[in-house]
Amino acid sequence: MALLWTILSVSASLLLTPCLMFLVGLMFLASMGKSLGVRRLYVKFLLKIFEYGRENIEISKRQSQIKDDYEPKGTEECKTLANGNAKPVSDSPQDPVCENSCRQDGVLVNSSHVISHDLILQPDPEQNFNGIQNDTDKAKEELQRKSSYDTIKRDFELSDCFEFVRAGVEAIIEDQVTSRFEAEELRVCSWNLLTRTNRRYEFISWRLTVIWMGGFLLRYCFLFPLRVTICFFGVMWLTFCTSIVGYIPEGKFKRWLNHRVSIMCFGVLSNALSAVITYHNVENRPQHGICVANHTSPIDVLVLACDNCYSLIGQRHGGFLGILQRALARASPHIWFERGEVKDRTAVTQRLKKHVSDPNNPPILIFPEGTCINNTSVMQFKKGSFEVNGAIYPVAIKYDPRFGDAFWNSSRYSMMQYLYMMMTSWAIVCDVWYLPPVIREEGESSVSFASRVKRVIAKQGGLVDLMWDGQLKRTKPKPEWKERQQEEFSKRLKVE
Repeated sequence: MALLWTILSVSASLLLTPCLMFLVGLMFLASMGKSLGVRRLYVKFLLKIFEYGRENIEISKRQSQIKDDYEPKGTEECKTLANGNAKPVSDSPQDPVCENSCRQDGVLVNSSHVISHDLILQPDPEQNFNGIQNDTDKAKEELQRKSSYDTIKRDFELSDCFEFVRAGVEAIIEDQVTSRFEAEELRVCSWNLLTRTNRRYEFISWRLTVIWMGGFLLRYCFLFPLRVTICFFGVMWLTFCTSIVGYIPEGKFKRWLNHRVSIMCFGVLSNALSAVITYHNVENRPQHGICVANHTSPIDVLVLACDNCYSLIGQRHGGFLGILQRALARASPHIWFERGEVKDRTAVTQRLKKHVSDPNNPPILIFPEGTCINNTSVMQFKKGSFEVNGAIYPVAIKYDPRFGDAFWNSSRYSMMQYLYMMMTSWAIVCDVWYLPPVIREEGESSVSFASRVKRVIAKQGGLVDLMWDGQLKRTKPKPEWKERQQEEFSKRLKVE
C-alpha cells in the first residue's frame, strides 16, 4: 500500500507542472481570443473516422442484403460485393440499402418523421396543414375557404369527420410537439461511434470494434478527466475575475474590463467541452438592445458569450447554475427573478425596458421559446421581449449532432447528468449566425413581430418553423383550441 501511494505521489508531482502550464496557456490564449487550432484538427480527424465507419456500415448492409437475396447465378456485382471489394454506396436517400435500413416493419425509424400527415390541426383553424405543397394548391385552398359557406353547407354525414379521426390517430402515432423533445437522430446509414444510438454498429466488423473501444478509452479515460479539471478551474477563475471586476467603480473602464473578462472566462469554459464554434456575419454582432436566439441547451449562453458580452435574464437557480448566476451578477447587470415573479409579466417587462433604455448596458440575451428544443425546430416565441421598443437582434444556433447531442432534456436528466454526457461526447460543434436587426413595423402586434423574427431564425439555421408553444411538454392544450376547430367544422353543416 505504501508503494502504491509513493507511485501516485510521484506521478502527481510529475504531472502537476505540465497541467498548470497547460491551464495557464489556455487562459492566456482565451484572453487574447486566439486558438492553436488543435480542436479543429481534432474535429477533422473525427470526420474521417466517421466516414470510414459509414463506408463499413454500408458495405456490411449490402453484403447482408445480398446474402438474403443470394442466387447461385448471381451477377458480377454480387460477386464483387461478396468479396468485400464494393465501393461504398452514396449517402443519397434514394439508395435502396439506406432506405431499407431505416425501415422496420414498414415504419421509418431513423428519420425525423414516422408517418406522413394529410391533416395537422393547429390552434388557428386557418393554419391547419392539409398536405398542400405547391402554390397552385394553396391558391385553390384559399379560394375554397373564401367561398360562401351558404354554397357548401349540407347535411351531416358520418364520412365528414373521417379526416379529423385520421388526424387524431396520426397525432397519437407522432405529433409535432413530442418529437421535438427527444434527441436529434443522425442521418440514415451513419454512426458517430457512440453507444447512445439505438443501433449496434460497433460489432459489425472487428475494425469498427477496435476503433469504438479506442474511442471509449479516449473519451472516458483521457478527455473526461481533462475536461472536468478545465471546468473546475474555469468556474473558479470566473468567480475570482468577476469578484475583482465587481469592486471597480462604475464607468467606461469597468465595462471594457467586464467585456474582456467575460469573453476570456467563457473561452476557458468552452475548452471543457472541446467546443468548436464558427461565427458568421460578425458585422451584425449586437452591441446593445435585445438579442434573441433559438434555445437548445444551457450551453447556448456559453456558445454566444465566447464571442460577445451579454446580460442575461432568467429565473434564479440553485446548485451549479446558481454559482454561475451569482458570479456573473457581481460584474455586470443581469435580470434574475424569483419563481413567484415569473407570472408577473409587467414587473419583468419593466425591468427589461429599464435595462434596454440604458445605452451603456451590454445587449441582453433572451431565449423566447422558454424551454430547450432538440435543435431541429423553432417553436413559439413568447411575446414579452417583443413588446419593448427597439431593434431585435436575431441569432441562429445550429449544433452538429454527429459529435454529440447538445439538447438538454430537463425532464429526464439533471444538470450534472447533462454535463457528464457533454463531457464524455466527442465535442460540441456548432455554427452561429448573427442576423441583421429587425425592427417592429407600424401597427404590427407583438405576436406577429415575434413570429416574423422566429421565421428569420428558422430559415437561416435550417430549422423547422413551428407555431406550437414549447410549454406543451408540461401543460395540456388550451380548451379554446378545440372549440375553434369545432366551430370551424360546424360552419360546413346545414343548420335548420
